[in-house]
Amino acid sequence: MAKDQRAQTDGQHEGTGADEAAESAIGKGRPTPSRKAAQAANARPLVGRKDKAGIKAERQRQAEARERARIGMMAGEERYLTARDRGPQRRYVRDYVDARISVGEFTIPLMVIVLLMTFLPGEAQVVSIMAIWAFLLVAVIDAVVMTIRLRKKLAEKFGADHLQPGFRWYASMRAFQFRMLRVPKPQVKRLEFPK
Repeated sequence: MAKDQRAQTDGQHEGTGADEAAESAIGKGRPTPSRKAAQAANARPLVGRKDKAGIKAERQRQAEARERARIGMMAGEERYLTARDRGPQRRYVRDYVDARISVGEFTIPLMVIVLLMTFLPGEAQVVSIMAIWAFLLVAVIDAVVMTIRLRKKLAEKFGADHLQPGFRWYASMRAFQFRMLRVPKPQVKRLEFPK
């Protein structure tokens, strides 16, 4: 059945020689361009051309966007935070670490003091080196105790099955930074622990 219909439609399209001549006369009226000429005609610059004012305005918009992102990140706005800092558990960890007074915060000032003590006579240098090692040991113990307590608090608040991996390292690294240099900035005062 389908072959019969095709045969009928093919027969209908078979026209006279005049129809074929009319179709062949319809053309673009010019030769087909070479590949090189066609590609050259379609070439577009990789970077759009702009005048100096447009470039300056674009730079200004980008600078404003970066400044908004920086301020938002410092303020702890969720959409501006890096993937490492996002989420309610990370916010809780930040608030917990920022509320406590960590021994690790004083590592850098102590290192500067030890550096200055290297100019003293030999016995004082030995004492200062022993003191810095003792201080670092106390700071590590403090960080371990902090993460153990923090794990219990996170398990109470978010459930032990739903703890975000890496919170111990995140809390420890934040605890070893100067409070004023932490990013995002601390959102709580000292001893104002999260609920």
